[in-house]
Amino acid sequence: MTKLEPQEQQEAWLKAVELAGGKVPTGRIVKDVVQRIMERTKVPNTYQLEEVCQILAKDNPELRGKGGCWGIVSQVNEFSCTVKTWDGEYTVGLQHLKSYNYLPAECEQMQVICDRINRVYSSGLEESVQKFLEMLGKLNRSYLTTLEEKLLSVLELEIRD
Repeated sequence: MTKLEPQEQQEAWLKAVELAGGKVPTGRIVKDVVQRIMERTKVPNTYQLEEVCQILAKDNPELRGKGGCWGIVSQVNEFSCTVKTWDGEYTVGLQHLKSYNYLPAECEQMQVICDRINRVYSSGLEESVQKFLEMLGKLNRSYLTTLEEKLLSVLELEIRD
């Protein structure tokens, strides 16, 4: 409810109590009412294709394990974006995204890194390798270090053989 203006918070609470039959509403009821109010206010989606964003998983169990991961916008919707990450694609609400404000060249570089990580990850290598790739998917920079680059190259050679 904190995402709403004070008068909208009151409206949301009253509507949630009404939907709960006059009792204290469940978290799910409150979340649904808040979502409807947010959609009604129509915050414009300013994200662009190929923009690099961080996933903010707070208050969203569907994004468990994705908090802090970076993703590349592959589709812009009215109230969400589809982002490509190290392990697949996810549709994420605007309130769960934060742009890194990278330059176009950095976004292109991240797209290449994402494709490489995703190709290795989807090959099904050992759990320890997948954990390494997951950590690369949470980096807060637009490049790999020399050592990270070498390790990823070795893994790419491994899946080709």
